[in-house]
Amino acid sequence: MNFDNLKKTDPLCYDLVLKEMERQENTLELIPSECIASLSTIEALGTPLTNKYSEGYAWKRYYGGNEYIDEIEKLAISRAKELFKVPYVNVQPYSGSPANFAVYCATCEPWDTIAGQSLLDGGHLTHGWSASMTGKFFNSVQYHVKGDGYIDIENVRKVILENKPKLVWIGASAYPREFPFKEIAEIAHQVGAYVAADIAHISWLVVSWVHPSPNPYVHIITTTTHKTLRWPRGGMIMVTDLWLQKDPDLWKKIDKAVFPWLQWWPHNHQTLAIAVALWEALSPSFVEQNFQIVRNAKFLAEKLQEKGFRLISWGTDNHLILLDVGPWRGIFLQEALDKAWITLNKNTIPEEPVSAFFPSGIRLGTPIMTMRGMKEHEMKKVADFIYRVSEEIKEFSYLDTKEERLEQMKKFKEYIEKNDSLLKIKKEVAELCSNFPIYR
Repeated sequence: MNFDNLKKTDPLCYDLVLKEMERQENTLELIPSECIASLSTIEALGTPLTNKYSEGYAWKRYYGGNEYIDEIEKLAISRAKELFKVPYVNVQPYSGSPANFAVYCATCEPWDTIAGQSLLDGGHLTHGWSASMTGKFFNSVQYHVKGDGYIDIENVRKVILENKPKLVWIGASAYPREFPFKEIAEIAHQVGAYVAADIAHISWLVVSWVHPSPNPYVHIITTTTHKTLRWPRGGMIMVTDLWLQKDPDLWKKIDKAVFPWLQWWPHNHQTLAIAVALWEALSPSFVEQNFQIVRNAKFLAEKLQEKGFRLISWGTDNHLILLDVGPWRGIFLQEALDKAWITLNKNTIPEEPVSAFFPSGIRLGTPIMTMRGMKEHEMKKVADFIYRVSEEIKEFSYLDTKEERLEQMKKFKEYIEKNDSLLKIKKEVAELCSNFPIYR
């Protein structure tokens, strides 16, 4: 990639970009919500389309000079319709969270009751969690998973039938199993609720037919465009054929919610990059890559279990694995793995015994490793790296008070800075990564 102009204009930022690129090349990125944007997508993001104001929708703009921008937005919409098999798409949301909030604006009034999967059970902040404005502007009721990590359908039934929410979310950020779209939607339909599927984590599985589609059961589908689709950062809102039975004007309400209620002008370079990525996603190679992502995840899960790790739900159906590593040790393992150039994130587990700040789990996934060309052979090495790092920090465990934990964390960081074994693993990780360059 050529950054000659950036190098001349701002050497400091140029240097930071190169350092980040070097970090990505030498690191095993296991965060399941990250992907590698294609070079075509990156080129599209860098076009002069970023210069143009385009307030409004295609052929209904408030500014002149948008004839080519209109064609690009319509192209992105038509490709999304083809890929996701839906009659309506809005491609203007800046990201997934604004897309989800637009759904609230289109379907609910302030303080209406809404339902979603609890964040501590793998759900998402924007599905009504208390730390999000969606949990402050609306009366949020949350459903849960069972002790085995699967969504508790009987609990879903109780929450929805007793509270009669206006809007029900299906989707999560840390759920390794297939979503029961049909079962939850059928319950929500009994109380006349709008049903929205947030498939940000699995949209690539849905369009590749690796995961059942929510289309027949829900009214609305939202997704980010930057997880496993090799796309730019952005969001989309889709309406399924089911909306005609529920609310024929739903698509108009969503358009109004995005603009002018929540956003002003679209990011045209982002819309172009989404259009390019959608075209790439229509190729057979995209589908095969997605199958390999799941094969790698299942294989990695199996090898981690053989090493003695406890997996939530004992495995995975998708790209994502959730490990229980003991009370608040998730933060230890994340920090230690970082030192070995292995990146993932700490995460709560079902019935979390501590807190979201000191969680007992870690969340990891296989998208980027697979996009780099790694397969089952490399997944075995990854499981071994994680196990070896965990062995180096096994003396650090749960302490009762916050003050004790903070003091222990200070000692822990000093310990991992001086640990020779972590340095050795780091070199092995870099060697493995060198055989699988990101952009080759």
